[in-house]
Formats: sequence, C-alpha cells, structure tokens
Amino acid sequence: MSEHLSPFAFPVRTECPPGTCVCERERLMADPQGDHRPLMLTRQQEQKLIERIERIDSYADLLHVQALVLRNLGAELRIAPGPNEVRTVRGILIVLEERPGLCRKVRQSVPAAVRRRLGERPDIAYAILDAHDLFGT
Repeated sequence: MSEHLSPFAFPVRTECPPGTCVCERERLMADPQGDHRPLMLTRQQEQKLIERIERIDSYADLLHVQALVLRNLGAELRIAPGPNEVRTVRGILIVLEERPGLCRKVRQSVPAAVRRRLGERPDIAYAILDAHDLFGT
C-alpha cells in the first residue's frame, strides 16, 4: 500500500506537517514536467537509504552511493573537506542538495548518516581528503 494516494504510478512521501518543511512538495506535484524523483523517497525508502549508508565500507562504495542518490533522487550528495583545517570528521562538508520535493528531514538525516559512518570508518574520511589532494604535494 502506498504512503499517499496520488496521481503518480509510484508511492509518494507523506507530506510534512504544515509549516515544518519548505520542500515545495505541492508545487512539484502540480507540475507535470517537474522532476518527481524526490517524491519517490518515502519514509520507508529513506530508512533503506540510511541503512545503505551505514554499510558503506570504502571510498569507492561511498562514491557509488553518491551516484545512486543522484540517479534516484536527482539531488547531489556533496562530500568535501571544509574551507578550514580538517582535524575531525566535522571538518568535512556533507550536503544533500536542495531539490523541490525533497524533505528537509531527509536533507538532514542523509548527511548525518554519512558523518556517522565516516566517524566509524576514518579510512574513508582519509580517502576523501586524499581525493581532494590535501595529502598530495
């Protein structure tokens, strides 16, 4: 059973309580030409995404998850060293791009899951730094 009855052929995320989100969900649903991929991220799908992030085991796997997010949601998951010195995982910027229909809660929970995983697997954080040539010459 879908989370929300809609004119779409796929389950649509249940809307947030009024005033709690600025995802422009209704505007996107009314636009037949809009990119509706963010609407497909139901709460159940969000939980599966978080679980997948929690299983990331290498930098290559992280890049794969980033590609999946872009392909399935149309939003870029950007992960890069911050502008200041990076001493901990908190110095790495992790942002899920804003897209119409993508709930603010998701834009917070996905980066938080990535940050937790990087804290558990510092080798992946080091690979991010290395990929951005912070350890290079």
